[in-house]
Amino acid sequence: MEKLAERIVKFRWVIIAFVLGLTLFLGYQLKNLHINADILSSLPENDPTALLYKNIGKQYGGNNIGMIVLETENVYETEVLKHIKQITDSLSIDSDVSSVTSMTNILDIKSSEWGIEIGKLIDEYNLPEGQAELDNLRNYIDSKDMYKESIVSADGTASLILFKLLHDADMRLAALRIKNRVNNLALPETLYFGGLPFLLTDITELIVSDMSVLIPVVFLIIALILLVSFRSLRGMFLPLLIAGITVIWTLGFMAILKFEISIISNTMPVALLAIGSAYTIHVLNSINLFSLKDRKKALLKALAYTIVPIILASLTTSIGFISFIFGAYLSIIRDFGIITSIGIVFALLLSIFFVPALLSGLSFYNKKDKKANKEKKDIITHGFLQPLIKILFKYPKRVLAIWLIIIAFSIVGVFMIKTSVNITEYFKADNPTRISENIMQKKFGGSLPVFVEFEGDIQEPEVLKMMIKTEEFIKQDPNIHSAQSVADLVEQMNYAMGEGEKIPDDKTKIEQLWFLLDGQDIMEQLVSYNLDKGIIQSKFASIETDEIDNFTNKMNKFIEENPGENYKINFTGIPPLYVKLNDSLVKSQYSSLIIAIILVFLIVAIIMRSLSEGVFATIPIIATVLFLLGFMGFTGIPLDIATVLVGSVAMGIGIDYSIHLITGYNTHMKEFGDTEKAIKETIMAKGNAIIINVLSVAAGFLVLVLSHIVPLKNFGLLIAISMVSSGLGALTLLPVILILAYRKKNNNKTV
Repeated sequence: MEKLAERIVKFRWVIIAFVLGLTLFLGYQLKNLHINADILSSLPENDPTALLYKNIGKQYGGNNIGMIVLETENVYETEVLKHIKQITDSLSIDSDVSSVTSMTNILDIKSSEWGIEIGKLIDEYNLPEGQAELDNLRNYIDSKDMYKESIVSADGTASLILFKLLHDADMRLAALRIKNRVNNLALPETLYFGGLPFLLTDITELIVSDMSVLIPVVFLIIALILLVSFRSLRGMFLPLLIAGITVIWTLGFMAILKFEISIISNTMPVALLAIGSAYTIHVLNSINLFSLKDRKKALLKALAYTIVPIILASLTTSIGFISFIFGAYLSIIRDFGIITSIGIVFALLLSIFFVPALLSGLSFYNKKDKKANKEKKDIITHGFLQPLIKILFKYPKRVLAIWLIIIAFSIVGVFMIKTSVNITEYFKADNPTRISENIMQKKFGGSLPVFVEFEGDIQEPEVLKMMIKTEEFIKQDPNIHSAQSVADLVEQMNYAMGEGEKIPDDKTKIEQLWFLLDGQDIMEQLVSYNLDKGIIQSKFASIETDEIDNFTNKMNKFIEENPGENYKINFTGIPPLYVKLNDSLVKSQYSSLIIAIILVFLIVAIIMRSLSEGVFATIPIIATVLFLLGFMGFTGIPLDIATVLVGSVAMGIGIDYSIHLITGYNTHMKEFGDTEKAIKETIMAKGNAIIINVLSVAAGFLVLVLSHIVPLKNFGLLIAISMVSSGLGALTLLPVILILAYRKKNNNKTV
C-alpha cells in the first residue's frame, strides 16, 4: 500500500489530467441520456404472461389504453355531445392512435323493420336535440350493459373517451401531444386524463422535476454537514468534488451504453452523491490523524492506512447493488444494480487516486496544525465517543440485550410487510394523476386492462359460447364492471334477428351473422385477421394487491377447470403482470439479501483472513436489515419496486462502517497487543469519520422524502434510517461483541 501511495503522488499530474479529460468527455455524453418511465417495457421477454401482453398489443391495435373522462352535470345535452365528438375527432386524426371509442362513434346493433341495423349509437352528423330525444338516448344507454358504466357513468355525469396507441408508438410523446390537443379545445367541462400512457408521461415529468430539484439540494445539505464536521473548505470541497465527478462519469457511461433513466435509476445520482463522498471522508479523516510536519509523509502514511478498508468497503457496497441482478423480474432493477455498482467503483478510484493527487499536486493540505485538528473534533469526540466508550465497557451485556430486544421486535415486523406494485400508488393522494385514476375507478371500473385470449376457430359455436361463459365469470368479480368480445356482438345480432340473446348452435348461422360485422372497425380490436384468435377485453377497478391477487388466482383456476379440444385460453393484462411483479419483489428481496450477506461475509473473511472477523463485521448489518424490514412492517411502508432495493442497499453501504472498525481494530491490535485498548483507540480514530459519513449519507438519501414519487420518498426515508442504525451497530453492537468475546476468552484462560 505504501508503494502504491508513492506512485499515486509521483504521477499526480498525469492522474489529474486524465480525470479532467475523462470528465469533460463523459459530461458531453449526458446530452444522449433518455428517460423511460415505462415499467412494463422492462418485463422479461421469456415470461409467457408478459409475452402474451406484448403480442396482444401488436395483434389487436395496441394494449396501451388511454382514457379521457369528460365530467359535467349532465352528459345528455346536445352541447356536451358536441364536445365529446370534438375530442373523439381530434384523437382519431392522431397518427399514433389505432382506435377511439366514445358515445359518438361506438358500434350499436339493433333490430329494425328491415332486419338487423348495424350503425353507431349516435348519428355524429345528426346529434340528438330536444329533451325527448336526449331522454330516449339516456333510457337506451341505461338498458344496455354494453354502454352503462362503460362509456357513460351510471349517474350520467361523466362520459369516457377511450383510445388505443399503436404498439410501437412513443407513449410519452403521444400522450403529451394528445393532452395538449384536447386541452387546446378549451372545453367548459372538467377533463381527466388516465390510463397507462398518461401515467407514464406524468411519472417522466416527476422524474425530471425530482432530478432538477433534489440533486442540488443533496449537494447543499452534504456540503453543510461536511463544513460543520471538518470545519474546513477542503473537508467540504473534496468529498463533493469526488461525488460530483462520480455522478457525471456514471451518467455519461449510462449514455454510452444506452441505458435509460427509469423510475428506479432516478435515485442513482442521489445515491452516488451520498456514497461517493463517503470514501473521500475516510481519506481526509486518515490524513487528519497523521498530522506530521512533513505533509507528504503524512499523506503517504494516511493512504497506506486507509486504502485497504476503502477498497473493501467499495467491494461490499458494490455487492449490495450487484445482488439485484439475481432474481429481479424487471430489467430496470438489474440495470440499476449494474450501473450503480459501476458508479461505486468510479468513486473508489477517484478517492484513492484523484484525491491524493490533488492534495499533493496543488498543495491542498489542511493549513491547521494538529492541535487545531484535535479541537475541531471536540463535539464528536468528547460529546459522544468518549461517553460511548465508557458505556460499552461498563455495560456490554446491557447494550447487547437492547440490540437483541430490537432484533426480536423487528423479526415480528418482518412478517407484517405488505407489497404494492400498482403504478397509481406512486403518486401522492393530491396529485392530479392520482385524482384522475380515482375518477376512472369510481365511475368506469378503473383503468387496468384485462385480456383473455382464445386460440381456435373463433366462428365455432363451442368457442363463442365459452367466451360468453368466461365473460360471465369475469363479471362476477366486483372489480369488473363490463367485458367485451366478438361473442357479445354475435349474441346481440342473434337477438336483433328475434332468435334470442344467445350464440347460435349452427356455425353456418354464425357465419351469416359474421358477414354483417365484416368491415366494422371494432372487429380488428377483437379478432385476428385469420379468425384463429379472439380476445375478451375488460378493465379491473381495484388497486389493492390482495384483490388483484385474488382475481388472478380465480382466473387461472377457471381456465384450468375449463379445458377444450377446440380452443385454448390464455390470460394476461395488468393484474396478472402485477401479480408476477409482486411475487418477484418478495423473491428478489430475500434472494438478493441472502446473496449479499454471503458474498459480503466471504469477501471480508478472505481479505481479513479470518472467519470470525467476517462474522463480526456481518452481524451489525444483519441486525440493521432486520430492523429496517421490521420498521417497514410496523409502519405500513409497502414493498414496491423502490423499497425492494432497501435491504441490499443498506447492507452494501452500512457494512462499510463495520469494515472500517474491524480494520482499525486489527491495526491497533498489532500496535498495542491489547484488545480493550485497541477497541478504544479504534472508536476514537474511526468514530469521527463514521459519524460524519452516517450524517452525510443519511442526509443525502433523506432528501428523497421531497420526491413527488411515493416509493422514492419511502426509499429515501428507509435508507436514511438504515444508515443511522448501521452506524450505531458498528459503534455499539460490534464493539460489545468484541469486548464480550475477549472477556470470555480471558476467563477461559484463567480457568
